[in-house]
Amino acid sequence: MTKYGHILGKHEDDGAMPLSEHLESVASVAVVVAGNLGLDPALARKGAILHDIGKTSPMFQQKMKRGYVMKPGFIFRHEIASLFFLSLLADDEKDAVIDMIAAHHKSLYNDVRDLGLIDLEDNEDSFSIHSKGFEQWSADALGILEECGFATHDISLNEARANYDYAVSYCENLNLGYSLWKGVLMASDQMASALGGNVSGELKKMFVVPNLSFYNRVGELYPLSSVCADDIRKHTLVSAPTGAGKTDFLLRRCKGRVFYTLPFQASINAMYDRINNDLLGTGAQVRLQHATSNLKVKGQKLEERIMQRHVGASVKVMTPHQMASIVFGVKGYEAMIADLKWCDVILDEIHTYSDVIQAIVLRIIEILDSLNCRIHIGTATMPTCLYNKILDLLGGSDSVYEVRLDDKVLDTFDRHVVNKAESFEQCLNAIQTAVESRKKILVVCNQVKRSQEAYRRLQDLFPEVKMMLLHSRFKRGARQEKETLLKNVFNTMDGACIVVSTQVVEVSLDISFDLMVTECAPIDALVQRFGRINRTRTKDTIGNYKPVYVIAPPEDEKEALPYSQKVLESSFDVLPDGQLMKEAGIQKMLDKVYPDLAVENLDYAGAAFFEGKWQMTKLCHRAKSALLETLDIDSAVCVTDSDKENYKTGYATERSEMEIPVSYHSVRHRGLEQIEDEMRPFVIPDKAYDGELGLLIDFAKPEYYVTSEFI
Repeated sequence: MTKYGHILGKHEDDGAMPLSEHLESVASVAVVVAGNLGLDPALARKGAILHDIGKTSPMFQQKMKRGYVMKPGFIFRHEIASLFFLSLLADDEKDAVIDMIAAHHKSLYNDVRDLGLIDLEDNEDSFSIHSKGFEQWSADALGILEECGFATHDISLNEARANYDYAVSYCENLNLGYSLWKGVLMASDQMASALGGNVSGELKKMFVVPNLSFYNRVGELYPLSSVCADDIRKHTLVSAPTGAGKTDFLLRRCKGRVFYTLPFQASINAMYDRINNDLLGTGAQVRLQHATSNLKVKGQKLEERIMQRHVGASVKVMTPHQMASIVFGVKGYEAMIADLKWCDVILDEIHTYSDVIQAIVLRIIEILDSLNCRIHIGTATMPTCLYNKILDLLGGSDSVYEVRLDDKVLDTFDRHVVNKAESFEQCLNAIQTAVESRKKILVVCNQVKRSQEAYRRLQDLFPEVKMMLLHSRFKRGARQEKETLLKNVFNTMDGACIVVSTQVVEVSLDISFDLMVTECAPIDALVQRFGRINRTRTKDTIGNYKPVYVIAPPEDEKEALPYSQKVLESSFDVLPDGQLMKEAGIQKMLDKVYPDLAVENLDYAGAAFFEGKWQMTKLCHRAKSALLETLDIDSAVCVTDSDKENYKTGYATERSEMEIPVSYHSVRHRGLEQIEDEMRPFVIPDKAYDGELGLLIDFAKPEYYVTSEFI
């Protein structure tokens, strides 16, 4: 054991890792990350070794002990104490290392708890607090640095003060922009901490450019497979129906590491499975980034599961929400930039029916272009106004390779006869006939509560038919099982079945049913939904058509949510009725529903990038709440009362299995208990969750707890 093994870098409850071991782990990752970005690896190592050296202070070490109770009003930021050692560096190295140290936990100023370097400097004598006992503990710090290969000298209190003052002055005079050095440190620190120091086996797997030659395959049923992908233009815009070979074509356009984005968790799960299987044995590291990625890959060894969210994957599959941190500048956005810079980014099926999401995606495109990423966009449902805006953002036809299929080819993708209905009841005869004919039926609702009601109704009407409900308000572990069941059992079974779902089935989920009954959605969403019916493309299926029934929009705006009632009405109006839906006519339908580009102005929400320039001061970030409030996505989680104790003591994957994603706005005012944990999950009564139906929001109230503690 090292002489300084008693000085901890991680809490006793987290394995009591010695500080020197943690610093070496972070440094080994930082060297690789910096080298990939064209930064000086030797300087990255120095910054990584110094970034947590302030933890040597006894004031911090007491916090590492089991049972320590924080003193009221007491503040000690170890990263501030780490700045006292800047004079061990050459003058031309100091600024980059300050970037790595000063704000790797807290924004420089306007931190949520006013604990940033400038916040503390403005409000109290921060140096005096953090330098307490420096003459004594700095000897241990210097000893650790020497063990890590640093050339050191004794640092007096006055020298430490001069180092601190230099750092404060530097930080007070920063310009707008982002710090790639901070991104290197944050990405490296997160990865090393997650792996518990066992990073050596992962380093050689990082930043491997994938061999995508698998996708050079040609198939006569997939017209895009015959289109040349070697155009010299940097970016790509390809418009083609589901089943035309967009995924292969977009991947053939990629030259480096790949970020592949799709709108929904179910669709990125399916895409991860597909790409991971395609590239098996090539050495490419395919990762999945979302809240349940550990569940999806829980059969893999620990290091592989941990790496899902971390830097350097060959291919990373994710939703735009995970990438949106760079739009709002929330904590960790620099690490995302360090991972993204110079990569190929595929944006598959950009949604147009949400003004906010549309605006975020446009801003993502701007930022990615500024980071020298190669951007490849595939769509079956993009209105011309949005297409032209994206084309303009990417530099026009000189920079963008545009690919479209002609009408003759599009005619071979006609698959659906659309029928309009005034109510769900009007569709029951069609469902009855399909059941009797042993068909597979998909019913899609726009709201979870209505999907639950439809499921109950169909259970009563068809008790002998195999049936399943799928939406986003199940425990994460249960939803993972349902997605697998849908793909591997319901999709392949011989005989009648009914699946009731919400929007989660819309994009890239590889299922092919025989009949759809769906509530009216925006026209682009409907086209995506229709893609789950008669999806299988063979020589025999071309020219065969299957029915979809679309229920008229509600008259109440609240019932129309999460969509605009006006958009629903326009979408319903443009649909054919009792006629074949022509693929060649979809563009006109889209343009009629969306004649103009009407996106939200993100600047009120604090966008980090606007009109080609960064709008935030370096080393600063914004509260995550700005992102969550704007997106109103599933930003909170619930656990059932009966899972509460297991949740408190479980490992991360076990906790994730118990979590039920919800919109924060749907639960925040209900007076529910919250567990003091990083996710701060709301505790719902057991009555508010059913294994078959999912979250029953009407019972998510304190009066339904079994005990009266929170009544």
